[in-house]
Amino acid sequence: MSSTTSTAVPRTLSQRTRLAIMGAVMLGLFLSALDQTVVGTALPTIVTDLGGNSVYVWVVTAYLLTSTVTVPMWGKLSDLFGRRPILLIGIGIFLAGSALSGLSQNMAELITFRGLQGIGAGSMFPVALAVIGDIFSPRERGRYQGLFGAVFGLSFLVGPFLGGWITDSIGWHWVFYVNLPIGLVALAVIAVTLPNMRREGARGSLDIWGAVVFTVAIVSLLIGLTEKGLTNAQGQAYGWFDWRVGGLILLAGLILAVFVVIEARAAEPIIPLGLFRNLNFSLVQLATFFLAFGFFGAVIFMPRYFQAVRGISATASGYMIWPLLVGLIATSVLSGQLVSRTGRYRRLLIVAAVVMAVGMLLLTRLTATTSDPALWLWLFIAGVGIGPSMSVYTVVVQATVSQRNMGVATSTLVFIRQVASTVGLAIAGTLVGSTFTSQLPLHLARAGVPAAAVRRLALSGTGGLTGIGTSATASVTRTLPPALRALVPHIVRAIHATLAEALASTFWLGVIGAAAALGAVLVLREVRLRTTTGVGGPAAEPVTGPAIGSATGLPAPEPAESAPAAMVAAGDTGTPGR
Repeated sequence: MSSTTSTAVPRTLSQRTRLAIMGAVMLGLFLSALDQTVVGTALPTIVTDLGGNSVYVWVVTAYLLTSTVTVPMWGKLSDLFGRRPILLIGIGIFLAGSALSGLSQNMAELITFRGLQGIGAGSMFPVALAVIGDIFSPRERGRYQGLFGAVFGLSFLVGPFLGGWITDSIGWHWVFYVNLPIGLVALAVIAVTLPNMRREGARGSLDIWGAVVFTVAIVSLLIGLTEKGLTNAQGQAYGWFDWRVGGLILLAGLILAVFVVIEARAAEPIIPLGLFRNLNFSLVQLATFFLAFGFFGAVIFMPRYFQAVRGISATASGYMIWPLLVGLIATSVLSGQLVSRTGRYRRLLIVAAVVMAVGMLLLTRLTATTSDPALWLWLFIAGVGIGPSMSVYTVVVQATVSQRNMGVATSTLVFIRQVASTVGLAIAGTLVGSTFTSQLPLHLARAGVPAAAVRRLALSGTGGLTGIGTSATASVTRTLPPALRALVPHIVRAIHATLAEALASTFWLGVIGAAAALGAVLVLREVRLRTTTGVGGPAAEPVTGPAIGSATGLPAPEPAESAPAAMVAAGDTGTPGR
């Protein structure tokens, strides 16, 4: 491969300009994160207006598929052609998808335009995070990366209220139109202030075959995982061995093996496999996967607990997890500040994983009668543990690669997080269903319900009872003959107790995920983050000195001025020059 050089970040870029860029980038990120929570609240009204109840899930799935599949591609494109044009194109596509979604006249149009919106959204997180890596030194990055975790948490707090208010007061179309003025402001600021830091000499050829094969593989994987949460015409959930689930996941695995072969031979691979030779890079990806797997897969079910067991409305249930979001936002920001102040992160990540494990372990004690103060304390502890993972892991990844691979390295981290959350959600859903089905007869028997009534409820299909919420009394009343309807209050209490137990079981995934992440972090090597900007060379120095060899995968200390030489030494492997 021919040598490449990279244009340095202009050292004349003022702090005011950097903050303006940060504000615009965060606006784009906020739009992407907010869109998911706002649309979720408006979906029931949208389905009522447009019809198509049988395909409504694809309004969410189309966005998930396109926003996940395109993440590594956007990251690679930003490395080749610069952050500014790629970010502008991505936000532009997102805004076009938003406008068209608001104009939709039927579900087919809405699903199509949501897919377009997702394509644009796929650029926002990885490229925005890479921009921070470009304009701030490794030590400074923690301070600003921490704000992205806060944006994520804030979107969860604001989204349900904003979506409900817009839908009820103005109309669901404005759930999408509201993106336009905010997005246009972000576009204008980025276009004017963000310098285009493009890698000079980068090959313009794209890995087309790799992109096609990767897309087919990830679409198969995500559809298979999504189908795991759906039911057939008889109300039975698809099993892992159903072709719609296990078959598609197996197909995805086989196609991904082909993708690895293609990437190993590509001149400009979408995901340079050489990045994984860096020990710290691989460990961070592993830790991020397990944390996202445990966090998203379990916590997503907390609103269902408040709806089905406590009888709280769908919108209000989103606010009941506020302690978790407060803990997440606070520690995401504070951990970023701490890393910027000290240049150290390993102990922080160890403590965070332990705290998350403790919080998730406490949440496994969830019952139908758990008090709000106790539950809020448990959620807060879990949030405190989760927060640092929203910012610090990005800093570590960006510190382990050369500037030429900043975009693709960052996008790989975002991609791993999104796939892990989908995997965790599918497994958590299976766990809830199986636990509910197996434990309901026991809870009914303890409530004094006769065996005949228990059998009748079982024949009616207990799986459907996991989502009945406040309609439990009416649903059970319809199932039982008049002679047994006096038992309805006892049966409803048993159902709520069983559902609480089933939902509590999902938090074991969080415990397992935090423990696995802790194992990866314990092997992680501490590196001292540089306090100067510069591109091409490694962003960190081993704390233990320069004697660390290539077997560790860590970059050795090297002055920023030797950036071009470092990139030549890195060659096609994608690792920093040593």
